[in-house]
Amino acid sequence: MYKENAWKKYDNLDEIMQFNEEYKAFISTGKTERLCVRNSVKLAVSNGFININDVKEIKPGMKIYSTNKEKNICLFVIGNKPLTEGLRVLGAHIDSPRIDVKQNPLYEKDGFALLDTHYYGGIKKYQWVTLPLSIYGVVCKKDGSVIDVVIGDDENDPVVGINDLLIHLSADQLTKTGAKVIEGEDLDVTLGNIPLNDEEKNPVKANILKLLKDKYDFDEEDFVSAELEIVPSGKARDFGLDRSMVMGYGHDDRVCAYTSLKAVLDIDNPEYTSCCILVDKEEVGSIGATGAESLYFENTILKLLDKVGCGTILNLRTTLENTKMLSSDVSAGYDPLYAGVNDSKNAAYLGNGVCFNKYTGARGKSGCNDASPEFIAWLRKIMDENNVNYQTAELGRVDQGGGGTIAYILGNYNMDVIDCGVAVLNMHAPWEIVSKVDVYEAYLAYKTFLTK
Repeated sequence: MYKENAWKKYDNLDEIMQFNEEYKAFISTGKTERLCVRNSVKLAVSNGFININDVKEIKPGMKIYSTNKEKNICLFVIGNKPLTEGLRVLGAHIDSPRIDVKQNPLYEKDGFALLDTHYYGGIKKYQWVTLPLSIYGVVCKKDGSVIDVVIGDDENDPVVGINDLLIHLSADQLTKTGAKVIEGEDLDVTLGNIPLNDEEKNPVKANILKLLKDKYDFDEEDFVSAELEIVPSGKARDFGLDRSMVMGYGHDDRVCAYTSLKAVLDIDNPEYTSCCILVDKEEVGSIGATGAESLYFENTILKLLDKVGCGTILNLRTTLENTKMLSSDVSAGYDPLYAGVNDSKNAAYLGNGVCFNKYTGARGKSGCNDASPEFIAWLRKIMDENNVNYQTAELGRVDQGGGGTIAYILGNYNMDVIDCGVAVLNMHAPWEIVSKVDVYEAYLAYKTFLTK
């Protein structure tokens, strides 16, 4: 059962390093779901993909994409077999833990202008203080115009942040548990300290509003229809003196989103229609119009079926039932500093290749998708035949905790689904870490799955 470290099979590392340079650029410029979709569309179009709304007739080899509310994208490479014989699907999510701005957020207190926030997804709140943070998002005005907001990642931009208490006055704070040492309502972002001249009421807040009006042309009431996300400032960087890893924001799950996207972009004329779907809202339960539970995915498949003259619900159900899917999602990487939370025989190790999780869930596999052994045997065969390094893992020791992915949602269609992704250290922290060779092996695994 020993799995050799994936680095050992490479004499020349240039391709791995170049692939990761492109990945670093993707996550550095795609810090929100909207930006991920925009970047994905650009890559798709440059690789010959056509918007589904411009397609009248579908033929094998065609490359098609569809977007949904600027937070989902589906890409298809049409195969030689009929759609009803099933698809090969890679599904990843592009939302990551972050801090969202409330709808009535801006206030002044004791000479500071601050933004009131509500954190998104599972985070350790204390990890988000004293960091340089950026503001990304959109402001939608009543006249229908949409303003893109990006503050903090250009080297000439200011950054914002969340303050913490100095150690000299922290006697009471340090008696609290890790879950309570920083409270959710205390994750407010400091914006400024200069008062606006001749403004008597809330002069610091007034000055911030003036700056936003001058730069972005929106008013305080426009916060009501804004979607602003607070994320770590800075680009993804090489990690380790040997540059073996990447530290960046949002590896969960944009590392699997990018490798899945690239796998679909880089294939031609597959036997079965290949698909990559990138979804939102996984970190909060995959709900809503842009989550995996949305009807968007099956509606898009139905559109394809309609364009080949078999757009019935029965054909849709048959297509989905015959489909095989990799739920492209990350796994918890083994950390020698915290070895006790893992079963070492069933843990994901950085550098050992892509990781298959037969099931996730918590405690007694609650909330899991449990992949069939027949499907796993087929995957083992094609990975071994194509020299792809892979490993298997569980998400920590039994009863230690747990987690879930979108796998069980797609499994509801009666398709074969298994979780397959990259091992991550510092998962859900502002800065996460992955192995470059695992990123590359994930790409090879996804491409193998689509084409074999």
